[in-house]
Parts: sequence; structure tokens; C-alpha cells
Amino acid sequence: MKNNIYPCLWMQTDIQEASEFYLHVFKDSIIISSNPMAVLLQIKGSYLMLLNGGPKYTFSEAISLVIPCETQEEIDEYWHKLGESGSYSKCGWLKDKYGVSWQVVPAILNKLMNDPKTSTNVIYELMQMDKIIIEKLN
Repeated sequence: MKNNIYPCLWMQTDIQEASEFYLHVFKDSIIISSNPMAVLLQIKGSYLMLLNGGPKYTFSEAISLVIPCETQEEIDEYWHKLGESGSYSKCGWLKDKYGVSWQVVPAILNKLMNDPKTSTNVIYELMQMDKIIIEKLN
């Protein structure tokens, strides 16, 4: 494993169950290591540790995991799989069933928001949407 910085999520639930959920959502994910205390996953090339911490802490929207998607189909798939039994919010944000916040966004979003010709319209459109529809941003 390279010397990377990666998040460690203090889970209130069974980390084996949670890791199986994330393996199901992200087809290209693998378990790097697993023990009763922690599971280290690799998801889309990034590491994510799940810690069997119990009910001491809860997640908030102050930290979210961003999934840049190339196509609307990708957005739709992650939006539905991650949000199932969780909750949806504005601008591509959702919470999964474990309370982890995610942003499911088009990969081109940063470019569109930084372009003076499109930024005002993009921000306006984003504020109207829950799940992001790429076509409405162009």
C-alpha cells in the first residue's frame, strides 16, 4: 500500500455487513485487509477504512465522500444504490443507510462551476435538483 491519506469511518454497525454493502455498490472495490476491529477497502482506487467503533460517534454532513461520475448512468446507479434505505438531499448529496454522506456528481462539475460562462446557470440548476441531471447543467 502506498503512503496515502485515507478516511477511517467510525461505524456504529457491523463492519463486515457495511463492507459487503460497499463491495456491492462499487463493482471495482476489494477488501485489502479485514479483522474484527477494522476493514480496509479499496474503492475506485482509493482506500477507505471502516472501524468497528460502536455508538460513541455519529456522522454528519460536515464530511462527505465525493464520487465523480462520467455519465448519467453512473450517477443514477450510485444515487440509487447508496441512497436505498438512506436519505436524499439537494445538489447530489445523500446519506447511505449507515449515515455516511456522499456527493454523487458529474466529473465535469468542477470545470463547469469554474467557467464564468456557465457557473451562474450551473449553480442555479444545482440548487433545483436532488439527483444531478448532467443534461440540465450544460
